[in-house]
Amino acid sequence: MKTVKYLLIGLVVVVITAFTVQRAFDSGYQVGDMAEDFRLKNIDGKMVSLSDYKDVKGYLVVFTCNSCPYAVAYEDRIIALDKKYKDQGVPVIAINPNNPSIQPKDSYEMMKTRAKEKGFTFPYLIDEDQEIFPKYGATRTPHCFLLEKTPKGNLVRYIGAVDDNYQDASQVNNAYVEQAIDAMLNGQEIEIKNTKAIGCSIKV
Repeated sequence: MKTVKYLLIGLVVVVITAFTVQRAFDSGYQVGDMAEDFRLKNIDGKMVSLSDYKDVKGYLVVFTCNSCPYAVAYEDRIIALDKKYKDQGVPVIAINPNNPSIQPKDSYEMMKTRAKEKGFTFPYLIDEDQEIFPKYGATRTPHCFLLEKTPKGNLVRYIGAVDDNYQDASQVNNAYVEQAIDAMLNGQEIEIKNTKAIGCSIKV
C-alpha cells in the first residue's frame, strides 16, 4: 500500500510541475506587449543586451539550439535573414534556451563549435539560468519573436515560425518572418502576427 501511495504522490507532483511550467509558457509575451531587455553571455564570452544595439529599428529574437533537427534545418535560413535585414536595422539575436544537463549537445562549448562551423553572423547567447525564454513564452526551437524598437520600448510584432516549410526552403509558401519584417519596415500592418512554432520542446 505504501508503494502505491508514494507512486500517487509522485504522479501528483509531476502533474503539478508540468502544469506550472505550462502556465509559465502561457504567460509569455503576446503581440502588442513590450519585451524587457536581457543580458546574456555570447559565444565570445561577452555579455549582450538589446540596448547594446543603438541604431536599429528592431530585432529578430530566435530561440534555437544545436541539437534539434528542426533548428538545424532552419540554420541557413536564419543566417540568410540576418544577412538580409541586419543592414536594414533588424539583426538576428539567437538564444539557446536548453538545459545542457539534459541535452549535452547544447552546452556552451558545443554552441561555440556549432557557430564556428556554420559561420553564424549573429550573436548566439546562452540562457544559462533559463529565465528569459519563459518571459517570452518560447516553447520550441526554433521560436521567433520580432520586436520593433520604439520610444516606449521593444514592441512585440510577430511570434511563431520562420516559415511554413521546415523541410524544404524552396517549397515555402509563406515566409512569415520576412513578411512581418518587410511590413514593419514599411510601416504597414503585419497580416500574420502569430503562427505555431514547429520544433523540439525546450529542455528544462
